[in-house]
Amino acid sequence: MDTVKFAHLKDCDEEDIELLERLSFDYAGGTGHRVLELLGKLEDSSCGLQVTRLSHSLQSGTRAWLDGADNDWVVAAVLHDIGDLYAPFNHDEYAALILKPFVREQCTKTVQFHGDFQKYYYNDKIGKNPNVRERYRESIYFDDCVDFCERWDQNCFDPSYKYFPIDFFKPIVLDVFSRPPHDPKHIQPGIRMPLVDPNHRVARKASRSNCLELYPQNS
Repeated sequence: MDTVKFAHLKDCDEEDIELLERLSFDYAGGTGHRVLELLGKLEDSSCGLQVTRLSHSLQSGTRAWLDGADNDWVVAAVLHDIGDLYAPFNHDEYAALILKPFVREQCTKTVQFHGDFQKYYYNDKIGKNPNVRERYRESIYFDDCVDFCERWDQNCFDPSYKYFPIDFFKPIVLDVFSRPPHDPKHIQPGIRMPLVDPNHRVARKASRSNCLELYPQNS
């Protein structure tokens, strides 16, 4: 197995760095698969919810796909809570950092701040300010995050909702994570794409039954 020669980084040479860059690039190529493994681990967490956190995430992704959303939005929806296991106090930021090199800035920012936007639905029940999201009012992505939470997050704790399993989303996730990292063509700062594509939405909803047959729901 190839290894560098140095024990202290300050003692490295060009050969060492070239080796590290080559091996790191090869390892990074498996990021999509590791992200899917992490997503699967959410099955072991519910924390009092009627559904597991995996079910919640898959419900979110299913609703996004059925709304005709593009791949960036679908992947953002499926992975928006992937930080719950290892970063429960800033899970939204954790998920956003994973997504940031590969998806549109619009999606990254929405995931990064969705935790505060979700408080709109429950903070008043515990005597706190439900309008924490107003701190982001000047963001060009404010409305996107409002719609994300309304359409694909706050309503995804439903034990009766039939959602697509991980295998349905696997090729979409792997495709997005195979992109060159930080590529301006994909990051597109300042560009906003609709969460709902009416034409795709009609076609996808019509094919929902076939998709559920091809990809049986996880029990």
